[in-house]
Amino acid sequence: MATPHQTGKFYGPGGLWKSKKKQSEPTAPGDPFNGDDKVDVEHISNTSLDPTDTTHSARRRREAPPLVRDLAPEERARLEQVLVKKIDLRLLPMLILMYLMNYLDRNNIAAARLAGLEEELELTGTQYLTCVSILFVGYILMQVPSNLFMNKIGKPSLYLPTCMIVWGVISAATAAAESFGGLVAIRFFLGFVEAAYFPGCLFFLSLWYTRKELGFRTAILYSGSLMSGAFSGLITAGITGGMDGKRGLRAWRWLFIIEGVVTIVIAFAAFFVLPDFPRTTTWLTEDERQLAIWRLDEDIGEDDWTGAQNQTFWHGMKLAFQDIKMWNLMVLLFCFVASGTVTNLFPTIVQTLRYNNINSLLLTVPPYVLGVITTFLNSWHADRTGERYFHVTLPLYFAVIAFIIAAATIKTGPRYLAMMLMIPGVYTGYVVALAWISNTLPRPPAKRAAALAAINAVSNASSIYASYMYPKSAGPRYIVAMSVNCVTAFIAIIAATVLRFTLVHLNKKLDRGEVVEGAVAVGEAIPGEAAKKGFRFVL
Repeated sequence: MATPHQTGKFYGPGGLWKSKKKQSEPTAPGDPFNGDDKVDVEHISNTSLDPTDTTHSARRRREAPPLVRDLAPEERARLEQVLVKKIDLRLLPMLILMYLMNYLDRNNIAAARLAGLEEELELTGTQYLTCVSILFVGYILMQVPSNLFMNKIGKPSLYLPTCMIVWGVISAATAAAESFGGLVAIRFFLGFVEAAYFPGCLFFLSLWYTRKELGFRTAILYSGSLMSGAFSGLITAGITGGMDGKRGLRAWRWLFIIEGVVTIVIAFAAFFVLPDFPRTTTWLTEDERQLAIWRLDEDIGEDDWTGAQNQTFWHGMKLAFQDIKMWNLMVLLFCFVASGTVTNLFPTIVQTLRYNNINSLLLTVPPYVLGVITTFLNSWHADRTGERYFHVTLPLYFAVIAFIIAAATIKTGPRYLAMMLMIPGVYTGYVVALAWISNTLPRPPAKRAAALAAINAVSNASSIYASYMYPKSAGPRYIVAMSVNCVTAFIAIIAATVLRFTLVHLNKKLDRGEVVEGAVAVGEAIPGEAAKKGFRFVL
């Protein structure tokens, strides 16, 4: 059969194909085949090509743009390496800094407890624990709508910094709280606005990186939260030792003011740094943009974000909820986060070692530093080997051991060893599990956005009840909390095992050339197209 370069038209599988001229012709806004893409071949199906038609017969099959098609393999590898480094430098430093402040503003109430908050506001009983947990109510409510809205508008460069400014203002306003009721209201709205950031970032990264690149980039992003845990202890120790009582304000009030103002400053800088999606961005050259789009297309077997008209809220949610893999991932991530809720009150747990407040805050730093190191190494190796399951589950065994030690003894040495293992044990595998979501639910972007947000929202539901497992009266062993954390860590191992068996089964079907709905998207798989292009689920 003649190629489209030799003839103007030909008949092939699915209908008529014709060559597309390379000149820039006027096209409709958001057309995935506009002149800028310089795509040579257009598949004209026998059915409608209405962008709202989500059946596989309405999809267009793409060929590589001229730039990519004409490159030698070695030259393409070199150009792609340069492109990825350019993307890394543009995205990651700012995203890490923003997430550091996101986590710091969310969890600084744990350090503020040791800086006088509980005493000055006269919080009694479980009131402090309620202030910790109420944030996650707002956090859960907003995650799915926020992610779908960001995907719809296609402007993360505006949306994420704007949300950051708002939560920075709310965080700084915490310093004005004078009662339990005021603090609860502030914490609820802080969680409501902060919900936009983390699931939005996970989705954002999945629009720029291939599946084999996501694990390490997710780890780099999440290192912001782990570094915030270390910085929180250092910052609070410094403020408590040097600013308590300055201008008539207790140290905990200065803590919220300083961190809130820093958040706002960073947010304004983010407006000038963050890009949008590969297809809509302007900071790449045209050749770089073509390569950025095509490598993602090639990785999955279809194009990603093509226009707002294709990104419907309800359609994305429907596709996500129909996929059994999403529910498996939801159990996995829920149990991960449930085990990791120990970080919500980590300074209080370290305080049970019976050191003074400043030394207790300083002792919270080493476990987070170790967590950053192990997370980087584990995620780097997961991407290098293309393996997910063992990189997710092996660290969890250390977490199980740590929780057992913490509940079994009151001796200082073994207890601090347990604390050193808790954070690395949970979060080292957690960041790989986060990347596993995008690897397992790759396309379309509306589905991936809904799944990432829904999984993150449900997983954080554990933080609502978990705070109540850490009353001071339960210390120093916190037997109930440590037992629950141990059980949820073990359930996470089981959930990961079930997911791996599921993906192995689906990959065998793809090997046999069978249609796997969900290989690209539930109800939207192109018969045989994913398998032909080499798509396999990452194990």
